[in-house]
Amino acid sequence: MSVHAAFDVSLPGVSPGVYDAADFQAVSEIAHREAGIVLPPGKAMLVYSRLAPLVRDSGCQTFGAYVLRIREDAAERTKAICALTTNHTFFYREAHHFEHFAQVVRPHLIEQLDRGGKVRIWSAGCSSGEEIWSLVMTLLGPDRSEGLKLARRDIRILASDIATHAITKAQAARYRQEDLKPVPEALRRAWTVPDGQDATIAPEAQALLRFRHLNLLGDWPMAGAFDVIFCRNVMIYFDNPTKERLVARFAEKLARGGHLYIGHSERVTGPALEELANMGPTIYSRRAA
Repeated sequence: MSVHAAFDVSLPGVSPGVYDAADFQAVSEIAHREAGIVLPPGKAMLVYSRLAPLVRDSGCQTFGAYVLRIREDAAERTKAICALTTNHTFFYREAHHFEHFAQVVRPHLIEQLDRGGKVRIWSAGCSSGEEIWSLVMTLLGPDRSEGLKLARRDIRILASDIATHAITKAQAARYRQEDLKPVPEALRRAWTVPDGQDATIAPEAQALLRFRHLNLLGDWPMAGAFDVIFCRNVMIYFDNPTKERLVARFAEKLARGGHLYIGHSERVTGPALEELANMGPTIYSRRAA
């Protein structure tokens, strides 16, 4: 379907003078250039619903005027990109990843620490935090006493996202107890602090994390390599060339033998296949030199 064909179908409650095919096309081009997000014509109503509040708040009368604003105003452009991102996630999503991490990767990381080494982990596209907190709890393990000893070792964990509002929620580390139920009970008991209907991630676990606003298509300021990178259900919004470039960059940032976890509908293709070996469903390891 072409962009104009999409607008031939009435968009409920939308005046053509306020939002039209040219506006959608312009927003699509900006979103792709700035963040790699692909917006096919069928997303026209989604773009309207996500950006309409920003258009109103900006004082612009039309989407056309708002497009001119975001082309010139970097801060407003960032707000628009954040509004267009999808932040749907939940605790222990794709549980087989956490099970693989606990059973296969975690023992090696502990051995690494026992030898005086360090552990570096990155959640790239951490959204509202459910993924990275699931991973931190899995790393620390169900034995709180042993986990506290582990937390004092040389472990640093980075969680990044392009959406600042998502990072704010992730940093708060507070969730409904109902939402935490997919996490194994022993991990919840060890690493969450109940408070009425909510629960907060234990401060010892929070101390391991650093959050950063980061556009994956931009520069990465991190100097060292990572033992583990989670980037799940982020690349589904990118076109194939963008995916392949991104995965190749992840491969370069992994330590030899390090693991990359991607979303259930995502695959590694392109140049990264020379560096990454498939270790299971959507799990890859960087090959030894």
